[in-house]
Amino acid sequence: MLLTVFRRDISATLSVFVLATSLLSAGWAHAQVSGATLTGTVTDASGATIPQAQVVITNVSTGVTRNVTTDSAGFYTAPNLLPGTYEVRITATGFSTAVQKGISLTVGAQQALNIMMQVGQVSQTVEVTTEAPTVELTSSTLSAQVSGATVRELPLNGRSWTDLASLQPGVISASSHLITGDQNRGFGAQISISGGRPQLNNYRLDGISINDYANGGPGSVLGGNLGVDAIQEFSVLTSNYSAEYGKTAGGVVNAITRSGTNQFHGSAYEFIRNSTVDARNFFDGPKVPPFKRNQFGASAGAPIRKDKTFIFGDYESVRESLGTTTPTKVLSVPARNGIIHDSSATGSSTTRAEDSSIKTATRSQTRQPIRYLSLPFRARARPIRQTLPPDKRDFASMTM
Repeated sequence: MLLTVFRRDISATLSVFVLATSLLSAGWAHAQVSGATLTGTVTDASGATIPQAQVVITNVSTGVTRNVTTDSAGFYTAPNLLPGTYEVRITATGFSTAVQKGISLTVGAQQALNIMMQVGQVSQTVEVTTEAPTVELTSSTLSAQVSGATVRELPLNGRSWTDLASLQPGVISASSHLITGDQNRGFGAQISISGGRPQLNNYRLDGISINDYANGGPGSVLGGNLGVDAIQEFSVLTSNYSAEYGKTAGGVVNAITRSGTNQFHGSAYEFIRNSTVDARNFFDGPKVPPFKRNQFGASAGAPIRKDKTFIFGDYESVRESLGTTTPTKVLSVPARNGIIHDSSATGSSTTRAEDSSIKTATRSQTRQPIRYLSLPFRARARPIRQTLPPDKRDFASMTM
C-alpha cells in the first residue's frame, strides 16, 4: 500500500456583496412576505371602535414612518414592515394621542396590537405602558426565529448562516443527501423540515426564492452560504404557514438582509485556519498535509438621506488550500512477477501463476469447484498454451 498525498488548491473568492439601497417610503409591495405585519383595533374606554383614526408606525432605527387609517370597524393593518423596534402613535378627533413604544417585530411575523384611547385633547399624550403580546395571536404558523445577534455571534465553521436552521425544533440535517453521495442537486446543506424531503423546502431572501437548480438548499461550491454579516435575521416555518409563501410543500427558511440606519455602523474580520495544530491521522505520512484557509471580509451601513434613504454593503471572501492523504492499493513485487500467495490451495502456498491456471482448467473439466485467481496483466496465456496439450489450449484460454 502506497500513501500518496494529493494537493487540492482551492482559491475560491466567494463574495456576497449586498448593496441594499433601501428606498423606504409609505408605499409597500403586498406580494412580499419578508417583512412583518402589524394589525389591531382601536377602541375607546367603553369598547366601541373608533373609525378614521390615524395610526403612525415609526421605525426607531431608521426614522421611517408608515401611516395607516382605521376602517369603519376600527381595524388597521400595516404589512411588510422591516424587522426592528417600532413606536406606534394613534390620533383621533376628541381623543388624546396614544403612544406605545418598544414594539419588536421579527421577519414574517404577524403581530396584533390593540389600542384603547382616552377622551381628551389631541394635544394631550397618553403613553401606553402595556407590553405588546409576544405570541402571534393572528397566525397559526409554527415557526422559530434566529436573531441577527445569533447569526453573527455564534461560531460557525465556514460561516454559513443556513447551518443555524438545524437548531430549530423539527429540523434535522439530511445526511443521505450530502454532496458526496447525491449529485442531483447543488452543494448547499440539505435539511429536512417536519419530515419532508430537502427538495420540498423553500429558501427566501428578501422575499425572493434562492433555491438551487434542483430545488435543493442553496450553497456555493464549498457547500455554504456566505454573508453572515449581511443577514439581519431569519425564521424557519415548519408547518401551518399561509398560502402567500407558495412554491413549497415542506418548510420555509425566510431571511432578510440588513439595512443602513441613521447611524454609521460597520465591521471587519478575518478567520484563519491552518495545519499547524492539526494532528496526524492513521494514514498520514511523516508530515500533516498542508491546510490553509483565510476567510475575511467587511461590512458597512450608513444613511444617504436621513430618515429616507440608506445604503449597506457586505463583502466576504474564502481562500483555501487543502492537502489530503489518499491510500492507494497496488500490486506487490511478487504479484508483479507472477507469484500469487494462495494459502487455501493444496500443496505449496506459493505457486506460479502459470501452474495455478493449469489446475483451474483441469478442475473445470471434472465439474469440481473452480477457484478464480486474480492474475496480473503480465501473466498472459502464452505460457499456458505452451504447457497444455494441443487439445486443451483453447479451453485454458477461455477459462482465463
